[in-house]
Amino acid sequence: MSWMSPKERFATCVAHKQPDRPPIQFYTTPEFEAKLQERFPGQNLLEVLEVDFRTVGVPRKKPLRQPEPGSPVAYYDEWGIGYIRQSYGFGEYLEAYELPFANMHTLKEVEEYPWPSVDDYDFSHLKEDCKAIGDYVVCFGHAGIPDIINGVSRGRGMEQVLIDILTEDEVGVAIIDHRVEFYYEFVKRGLEAADGLVDVLCLGEDLGNQLGPMVSPEVFDRFFRPRLQKFYDLGHQYGCKVMMHSCGSTRKLQPRFVEMGLDILDAMQPEPAGMNPEEIKREVGDKLTLCGLISTQKTLPFGTIEDCIAEAKHRVEVIGKDGGYIFAPSHCIQPNTPVDNVLAAYEVVTGKKLR
Repeated sequence: MSWMSPKERFATCVAHKQPDRPPIQFYTTPEFEAKLQERFPGQNLLEVLEVDFRTVGVPRKKPLRQPEPGSPVAYYDEWGIGYIRQSYGFGEYLEAYELPFANMHTLKEVEEYPWPSVDDYDFSHLKEDCKAIGDYVVCFGHAGIPDIINGVSRGRGMEQVLIDILTEDEVGVAIIDHRVEFYYEFVKRGLEAADGLVDVLCLGEDLGNQLGPMVSPEVFDRFFRPRLQKFYDLGHQYGCKVMMHSCGSTRKLQPRFVEMGLDILDAMQPEPAGMNPEEIKREVGDKLTLCGLISTQKTLPFGTIEDCIAEAKHRVEVIGKDGGYIFAPSHCIQPNTPVDNVLAAYEVVTGKKLR
């Protein structure tokens, strides 16, 4: 088979036909990225690993709130949520510390809150940025869109958000829908500005945990489906393939994703209950492109080089047979992961020596 450009390879893959090799994606933490950059000083890591995707974004015009001197808060996001830096020994994450929605009890409080505006962002250079990417696959969006469970939980608390969803609490739902409507308008404005040059609309909603879905299929149909469907439809309206990130076990929801027209299920983890890659490939792999399945929970951090090579070969040769598979880690590669394990896996799909 002749060599394909990234766009040709991606189009072939998502059409569920056999490309020259699976398209390659790469997700990492800053700490691991720094370790990898030490191995390849001065080189573009995306080019080293032959990553087929590039992401475009839009700058924010309105400055974010700044922490007060002496405050433990390190950062405020556009929603007014304050984060502290939390070390976990081998890496650091921003964790929600000031939760502005936690004590909201009335619709008046919700409506009076200073919600972000899409006008806070500058979309004027997006089309040129897309053109500059050339033959790579152009991605717009991220896993935080609309990210109802995680995104709202950071400002209200996970337990309360799940209660809000199950009981359809009017205050909780109003908070959720402020996020949904903001991101719908954000995505629409971006796709309009890009003028047909975006290949993939990237979304996210963590609907699974290690044991199963976060909500029942019935709750998904009632609450999540209408809110997610309009994002899928919007992407298709502008000629994009739609990719949604979801951690955990989504096996019971995957037929629904297919019904809704989702093109790519991203960051698929092989460890959670029901997430056997071969079974999923048989059940939905002719309609849903699978992205991920290179284990960041077990194989990459704790396996041998031989384990990493074997897993990568299985994903390329079995899951990637007849297309419908994007080679990627199942989440961001964590700081304690051996660099050679990752390079060994990517050697399988790129066909070149990296170690």
